[in-house]
Amino acid sequence: MLRPKLFDTLLNYSVRQAVRDGIAGVVVGVIALPLAIAFAIASGVPPEKGVYTAVIAGFIISLLGGSRVQIGGPTGAFVVVVYGIVQRFGFNGLMVATIMAGIIMVIFGFAKLGAIIKFIPHSVVIGFTLGIALLIFTSQVNDFLGLGLKDLPADFIDKIEIMAANIGTINIYACAITLATVAIIVIATRISRQLPGSLIALLAASAAVYYLKLPVETIGARFGEIPHTLPAPAFTPVGFKVIKKLINPAFTIALLGSIESLLSAVVADGMIGGKHRSNMELIAQGAANIVTPLFGGIPATGAIARTATNVRSGGRTPVAGIVHALVLLIIMLFFGKLVGYIPLACLAGILMVVAYHMSEWKSAVSMIKISRGSALVLLVTFALTLLVDLTVAIEVGLIVATIVFVRNMSMNTSVSSVTSLDEEKDEGENDYADVQENRLSLPRGAIMYEINGPMFFGAVYKFREALAEISKPPKVIILLMKHVPVIDSTGIHALQEAVRGLRKKGTSFILCGLQGHIEEKLERAGIIDMVGKENICNELPEAVARANVLCVK
Repeated sequence: MLRPKLFDTLLNYSVRQAVRDGIAGVVVGVIALPLAIAFAIASGVPPEKGVYTAVIAGFIISLLGGSRVQIGGPTGAFVVVVYGIVQRFGFNGLMVATIMAGIIMVIFGFAKLGAIIKFIPHSVVIGFTLGIALLIFTSQVNDFLGLGLKDLPADFIDKIEIMAANIGTINIYACAITLATVAIIVIATRISRQLPGSLIALLAASAAVYYLKLPVETIGARFGEIPHTLPAPAFTPVGFKVIKKLINPAFTIALLGSIESLLSAVVADGMIGGKHRSNMELIAQGAANIVTPLFGGIPATGAIARTATNVRSGGRTPVAGIVHALVLLIIMLFFGKLVGYIPLACLAGILMVVAYHMSEWKSAVSMIKISRGSALVLLVTFALTLLVDLTVAIEVGLIVATIVFVRNMSMNTSVSSVTSLDEEKDEGENDYADVQENRLSLPRGAIMYEINGPMFFGAVYKFREALAEISKPPKVIILLMKHVPVIDSTGIHALQEAVRGLRKKGTSFILCGLQGHIEEKLERAGIIDMVGKENICNELPEAVARANVLCVK
């Protein structure tokens, strides 16, 4: 259903819920401020860009979204991608890439691809999330140590080498502020999840730097005064050659935004016992990413931590998200000047905590222990995220995941020759019981193969190998396909080849136990007519009786 949740929730909206949504919106808005600023700086853009994004995208996502409690804004998932785009194409390139990504997400929504995106393997998601978390963490080492390095490269190895070469310029005051920030956030969280630890740390650190005149770099020192108003909408076009180069980054932004927003919505559903509209959510996210860049914003999506805070604070309708955006706007309009006093070392501490929580390293360790295939996918995606880029990491991760899946599925498919109908099978799996009771046996000149598992491109070779072992073409081949749940075009082609080839040598085929949808596919492919409808049997006794008739001819 393509209808925003806001329309439904306002039908029976009460004053009591309005108060709860208002309180939740204020809490989330205050918490979102330092995160918005920190994500913007980590992405290589001025801090106000993060605030613009939180205000505009946050408002649009709540207004149009398919979730009751989703909070939108800049997130850590985009930091690496945005930084790379800004370094290569400048902010104008980022603007175009974000708008393109928004259009892609809207198309996803109208094409009703919300459910399909959920099928992206968890190992791929954990792999690039872990990689992004490590990249965010290492990107903050410069401000954590107070090295004062400018324009660090996007490449992970190059960045580490430059920081290592300047390790002798550590600022102990910056280190102390970062460590104190981390400590305050951890302590505040343990006392109560309602306490905005990052905001408390930010206020304490800013006050300490201002009153004690500590020699550390602040937002004002690096970026100047923060604007007190939203900018007028503007668009700076780029050439077609640049647009072509931005297609891959745009798809990466769209895919990341879709995945994170839907994951966040699923988490929120579990917390409130609701059900989001995935396609409407994608349309809202897309609209936000189309509009926000026109006001100087950066990519946005649903933020899991802020959404969870909204729920814990009592928010139950999109009104809370709208209030959160208005609170940020008020802070920017009337208190923007104070943002300049925030030390960068404090923001480094906030982002390091964010990176730790988003890394999901426990899930990664558990996945590596459980499955070799999943471990391979995770590690490949993680390594490529660090050493190449996120686009390549997702593409290769999906390819490796597909290969692992095909391998695992093919291992579950078997093609075995049944030499005797008196063979005992496991209890509950004796497909030959009726044959034994009726004292039937395979006639001379007939052989039977049993296919278990999906008959698809990854397992068809087993069928071909089984038939290749036939030294002398028999009069009849019975294919027992009761346990074939699915057959693809490759499986159908292999069956066509076998029937066509062996018919020339005088062999008849009997297909036994076909499931309804399998029989429909074979009929459309012309295999039923090739075999003969009289040779399609539902049960094994019927197939054996038919084989007796054919072998006598």
